[in-house]
Amino acid sequence: MDKAYKHHEEPLMRITARSDMPAGKAWIIRVLAIVFALVVGGLVILSLGHNPFSVYADMLRGSLATKTARVETVKIAVPLLGTALAITPAFKMKFWNIGAEGQIMAGAIAASYFALYWYKVLPGPLLILVMLIAGAVAGGIWGVIPAIFKAKWGVNETLFTLMFNYIIIGFEKYLQNGPWIKEGTTYPKIDMFDQAARLPKVLGVHVGWIAVLVLTVVMFFYLKYTKQGYEISVVGESVRTAQYAGMNVKKVIIRTMIISGVISGIVGFLIVSGADYTLNENTSGGIGFTAISVAWLARLNPFVMIFISAFLAILSKGSNTIQTDFKIPASAAGVLTGIILLCMLGGEFFVNYKLIFRHKKHAELPKGGEEA
Repeated sequence: MDKAYKHHEEPLMRITARSDMPAGKAWIIRVLAIVFALVVGGLVILSLGHNPFSVYADMLRGSLATKTARVETVKIAVPLLGTALAITPAFKMKFWNIGAEGQIMAGAIAASYFALYWYKVLPGPLLILVMLIAGAVAGGIWGVIPAIFKAKWGVNETLFTLMFNYIIIGFEKYLQNGPWIKEGTTYPKIDMFDQAARLPKVLGVHVGWIAVLVLTVVMFFYLKYTKQGYEISVVGESVRTAQYAGMNVKKVIIRTMIISGVISGIVGFLIVSGADYTLNENTSGGIGFTAISVAWLARLNPFVMIFISAFLAILSKGSNTIQTDFKIPASAAGVLTGIILLCMLGGEFFVNYKLIFRHKKHAELPKGGEEA
């Protein structure tokens, strides 16, 4: 081949995975990413005519300064953490479950049915237990259907789980506008739950926060120290290796997605029974998608997810506060949160990958033009 075209053999830039990033350097990159995000966010705040330091301080006060604020922040963090834990085994298996949003809604709908129509029949504790089981079963069913299609026929799970979100949310809208509409009104709203269908509180927050912390420990040991966790890892690394080792890959896929869906369904139950006390089209509220960022930033480490979920909850609650205190539009507050999240994800990219640029001598033509 002509040397004149040697530069075409190597791309201008290549992305390769890192395998030797020291932990200290990785954390430096993460800290710098957050600092960069705060600087960029500060410029956005300045463009709106506000002092960035005052706005950031108000975000912290609004999410942590008072007991009420802390309770609301924890309420935001609980479903985020729970959903991140739900998708973790699927993601570790490299089954891209983008349907946690729908699985949450499926669990919420099932739990809401018993909350709305069985509260006079079942005593409080039994009603809560039935709602929990119903939410778990519904979430598991909604999660296993894409897994069956993937395992049996190789259907793309990303599109399948994503489309399932819209189906179940559409079904909720049907219930809200028809069979479950609050009596005596034409406004599409589902009635509030009876006290018997509401979760008890511990330290001002529903007991779901204890449940997700316990689940965090369970998930860590499940993935790291059990046979099933090992099978998930092997399938995620190489399906052929798993098959060669005698693993039933189809069974592993289906079983793992049942677990993922069940946990998501339980999260739906926690939202309607512990936080909202009703069901609406925003019950899942983007939690399923935000949880993907939590899992990614935590690198599928359940314990790290606790801190990432708490951080994003502080951002979410804080952004609501600055809307009120500084009259910052909701869209601008969302942009600010998005910038911080994007920079954090960008930092993780540079922790896991590196850019290699083509050497200058390869990019230059030889003197005299083409050479045979």
